[in-house]
Amino acid sequence: MARISYVNGRFLPHASASVHVEDRGYQFADGVYEVMAIRGGAPANEALHFARLERSLGALRIAAPMSPRALGLVIRELVRRNRLSDGIVYLQVTRGVAPRDHRFPDHVRPSLVLTARRARPPSPEAVDEGVAVIAIPDIRWGRCDVKAIALLPNALGKQQAWEAGAYEAWQIDDAGMVTEGTSTNAWIVTDAGEVVTHPADHAILDGVTRVRLIEIARAAGITVTQRPFSLEEAKAAPEAFLTSTTAAVLPVVQIDDSLVGAGWPGPVTRRLRDLYLVPAAAGPKE
Repeated sequence: MARISYVNGRFLPHASASVHVEDRGYQFADGVYEVMAIRGGAPANEALHFARLERSLGALRIAAPMSPRALGLVIRELVRRNRLSDGIVYLQVTRGVAPRDHRFPDHVRPSLVLTARRARPPSPEAVDEGVAVIAIPDIRWGRCDVKAIALLPNALGKQQAWEAGAYEAWQIDDAGMVTEGTSTNAWIVTDAGEVVTHPADHAILDGVTRVRLIEIARAAGITVTQRPFSLEEAKAAPEAFLTSTTAAVLPVVQIDDSLVGAGWPGPVTRRLRDLYLVPAAAGPKE
């Protein structure tokens, strides 16, 4: 069955779905996006995604293309038309189409594009054995909390990781602290079993999986601390892992040339992955 996408009010064959050449997303990366997991034919963590979308649009002063309720209906119809049970929906909102000029145009309608596809989760080997990451300088802009479509530094970092045979690149700020991955949040586990991740400030994107995992961990009695941690602390930690919508909770067993702990997924990471995925198996929780 051919894929169906949604562009500005129309469901179209994916192969012919397009936007105008002067869309400001193309000209200026003037837009935001969300990636939503679809589990059992329904969006997971929908309310969290919509809240973050609202924050990102507000930060860039882009008008919402429709209400959250209407957007939810469009997403569900897109999922239905693609007969998607488990996968992702990519949602992008740009400021809209206008003659190229750096200043914000007047009276322009935002562009809304949605695509859907089947999930490409990490391989069973990656889950069971863990993955490697490399450390790279964080060269992104100063508002990483906005889920903007200007992702060139992230793409460069992801390519660098792939060329090094690693799954991901962890970005390091000028103080030597790990901020996050190019498309994931970064975590470590201390010798005391405390789970640590960077605070949700302007330096990172507050991932939806990150938010849910903090809630789940604390409900299970696991201590979670939001503070910066250095690359050296990460390499010396007994466990590390990353999170994202597509990867869920994925063990990190090597950073650069250093093994994390014994070089094998640790018990806290395994438990957190199980805790995160068990509710999903019973149905998405908002």
